[in-house]
Amino acid sequence: MTDQFNPRDITWLAFNERVLQEAMDESVPLPLRIRFLGIFSNNLDEFFRVRVAGLKRAMDFKNKILSESFYQPPSKILKNITEIVIEQQANFNKTWDKIQEEMAEKNVFIKTHKNLNRQQRDFVRSYFDEEVESNVIPILLHQNTPMPYLRDKSLYIGVAMRKKEWQYESRYAIIEVPSRILGRFVLLPSESGEKNVMLLEDVIIANLPYIFSYFGYDDFEAHCFKVTKDAEFDLDNDIRTTLVEKIEKAVKSRRKGKPTRFTFDKNMDKALLEFLIKKLQLTSRDSIIPGAKIHNFKHFMDFPDVFKAIEKPQERTSFTHPDFADGQRVTDVVLRKDVLLTFPYHSYVPVIDLLREAAMDPDVKTIQITAYRLASNSKIVNALINAVRNGKDVTVMVELRARFDEENNLKWKERLEVEGVKVLVGIPNKKVHAKLCVIKKRVNNKTMQYGFVSTGNFNEKTAKIYGDNLLMTCNRSIMADINKVFNLFRKPKLNPEEALKNCKTLVVCPKYMREKIEWHINKEISEAKAGRKAMMIIKVNSLSDRGLILKLYEAAEAGVTIKMIVRGIYCAVNKKSFKQPIEAISIVDEYLEHSRIMYFYNKGQEDIYISSADWMTRNLDYRVEAAVKITSKPLKNEIKDLLEIQLKDNIKARILDNKLRNKYVKKDGREFRSQIEIYKYLKNKADEQNQRRRKAL
Repeated sequence: MTDQFNPRDITWLAFNERVLQEAMDESVPLPLRIRFLGIFSNNLDEFFRVRVAGLKRAMDFKNKILSESFYQPPSKILKNITEIVIEQQANFNKTWDKIQEEMAEKNVFIKTHKNLNRQQRDFVRSYFDEEVESNVIPILLHQNTPMPYLRDKSLYIGVAMRKKEWQYESRYAIIEVPSRILGRFVLLPSESGEKNVMLLEDVIIANLPYIFSYFGYDDFEAHCFKVTKDAEFDLDNDIRTTLVEKIEKAVKSRRKGKPTRFTFDKNMDKALLEFLIKKLQLTSRDSIIPGAKIHNFKHFMDFPDVFKAIEKPQERTSFTHPDFADGQRVTDVVLRKDVLLTFPYHSYVPVIDLLREAAMDPDVKTIQITAYRLASNSKIVNALINAVRNGKDVTVMVELRARFDEENNLKWKERLEVEGVKVLVGIPNKKVHAKLCVIKKRVNNKTMQYGFVSTGNFNEKTAKIYGDNLLMTCNRSIMADINKVFNLFRKPKLNPEEALKNCKTLVVCPKYMREKIEWHINKEISEAKAGRKAMMIIKVNSLSDRGLILKLYEAAEAGVTIKMIVRGIYCAVNKKSFKQPIEAISIVDEYLEHSRIMYFYNKGQEDIYISSADWMTRNLDYRVEAAVKITSKPLKNEIKDLLEIQLKDNIKARILDNKLRNKYVKKDGREFRSQIEIYKYLKNKADEQNQRRRKAL
């Protein structure tokens, strides 16, 4: 580590270790621990597809500036990554072994072809014939033929075949496990009180003698492996092609991505392993990682519900925001007052209802909304389509470059256009990550506008597990600024900075959010130097921007109180020169902390913003983002309380120190788990408000 910064990628691995800690925590319910192992694995896949791939490309450039952007030479970081990942994988394997022991205590077993009873063997044979065989395509490997194309994110079985009395070398084959089509898990017939699960790859392995019966082999050795590939793509500069065509072409080009990681069962046939490494053209620079039997563990995020029903704690259920509890139209409430929704504690239904009401309101003329990641069967999209069918002018800004959602968003674009929605697809060289909606209606020749600004995606599925904030408002200045942002989307050739410079209330990227943040930090620095109270509380997913980190250092040296809640990447360090050390924690719990909030004391005015942007260079300089200032005093107080609750967490909060040790916050006094306490706080407020309303009737 350097004295100035922790490398972004090393801090990301520290975050993923916090996810693994949740799987290791025996106080966490068993199904959730399995899910956390799946999340850990999925995170690591994306890390290798994006970050490790980028580091490997960077190694080809002997450029000091490039090395500085990573905070260390890429080669050094890659070496460190390999060491950390191997250690984490060992802890992962120990954790999975322990979890399987606990599963056995609950009579839940994962079976292989070696420990099936007769009834289960018959079932597996029949299931293979009826469901699996038509989706299995064995590919024989030869020394003199090229390696067949291997899908990224797919799981493969490497098969070594021989005849027991054959003196010649083995033959090799690979089989892709068709989990995309059939799922990964097969429920087996079980005795009373037991639940038996078999992985799809083991179903295939059990049937290898049948699959390869033509060759007469009688000895099979089969183990799983997977290849992770570089997921980045470059959009060509051909002016004759549209952005949509470029995205479609680039998505297809991912097939050709170079391998960044090769993981395999450590018991794999040695000759087959060497053959695969050679055919994949892997070298010592590549991450070649031996592991346990099971790979592609990300599927375990959806492990079958085979445990005895665990009663869901009340604190893990959402409830209706009290402003909508008496059945009022959402539109009527929002036209009267600002409403702050905090997910997943508050129900997401009012957001969908607001759009449904707009779709059927004869006075509504237009709806404009951004879309970055949508639910698979999106109720948001259904409401927008209904609006078009009811004669509304609907515009959706679909970000086609949302990483790993490019194909989904291309499909959404096509479906929306078929229904008559006007689809915008962004601006050159800038992703649209802002979460905005504006609805316009005409009543008695008067225009009324209302909508919402959010920290997270308009996705009702993830809203059940992501911690986010959404402001519903009819503030005229905010709505005017959202219209300016959509005007930029309609005229993508405009200079974004020029088009957005007249935003008066929304704080936007590129450029202007960075300037506003620096302005606020400078004010706190001035107050601290004058001996007056100076404080900021920043909640983000990631902190890696060099300029803002240096600004935080300047503030800490001046004596500004800085408190940070950072879920993932955290590149800052505390230095001896700081008059006031930075207090930084990370909370990893059942819900994914996703909201971005900025609090600045500002001489007692207490300026508070909710934002779509993390404190990363990509967000601040290369994306269209939006933050909105909270002006309602009750809502400001509510957000302050939420921040204070999180800062008190001593169960799921880890200290972000210079050595990235992930030590839990020390327990002083009673146990305080912020996600549970936030539920209690918001639910008590809702109950009190509902009680006052009932008394008033």
